Amino acid sequence: MQEVLSTRVLSTNFSFHRKPFVMTMPDGFEHYLLRLQTDGRCRAVIDGKLSLLQPGDLLLYKPGQPYELRIEDELNPQGDSLVESGDYNIFFKGDWVDDWYQARKRPTRMRIPLDDRYLGLFRQLVLEQRRLSNTYPEISVYTLRILCLEIDRLLSEQPSTTPKAYLAHRMKNYIEENASSMFKLEDVASHVDISVSRAVHLFKEAFGTTIMQYTLEVRLDMARERIIFSPMSLEDVAETSGFASYTYFHRVFRSRFGVSPKQFRQDHMPSS
Repeated sequence: MQEVLSTRVLSTNFSFHRKPFVMTMPDGFEHYLLRLQTDGRCRAVIDGKLSLLQPGDLLLYKPGQPYELRIEDELNPQGDSLVESGDYNIFFKGDWVDDWYQARKRPTRMRIPLDDRYLGLFRQLVLEQRRLSNTYPEISVYTLRILCLEIDRLLSEQPSTTPKAYLAHRMKNYIEENASSMFKLEDVASHVDISVSRAVHLFKEAFGTTIMQYTLEVRLDMARERIIFSPMSLEDVAETSGFASYTYFHRVFRSRFGVSPKQFRQDHMPSS
């Protein structure tokens, strides 16, 4: 138990910004930071360059690593200028964390799918930190460890070297990166320079689902998280999650989750 508690989750938050925000830490933080972009766009210094962050971008900073974050006007997929950025952020430390970080070369930025495997862990950490009486602090520690190991697994999972699998994974990455905007099958196929019919076949062969069904699942997961954790209207949730109309979004959301988006939000409102 002592080994477990030598790892500490210092703070975990979900932040949503609609006003400009700038944080500059030339000498970095005293502890490790994981930051996952979930909504909108912002910019952060990565390897000495100010880079654009989009949903799915996960940042990992070690103690003392320079940090700069800028949330300013960005163009959304519709070409409108707005300030909007949502993220999870976790500060943590400990001997286990030091060993984990040093076990392999780690990029400052990587992309992760915005699905329950990862978002559920971030959400669990936030909820544990909100408990006024935390009788079981080891729950946060184990959850953090699982998240760190999931990151390791994602880094280790390299697409097969076969040309077919390589193209399928590139299409999958394209979908995950662009799910919040409108695109067609032709766009996915064009991204890897193959015909639509070949793209459809390769994707189904690799992942057992269609391109558009996978896109729908990604968009629904994005919408669900925004309904729970953001103050956005349901119409804005639908639009920023890549749905062409609220009517369609309402129908497919009810079909997937068994309740309307409005009822889903009510069911997940924190108790007063």
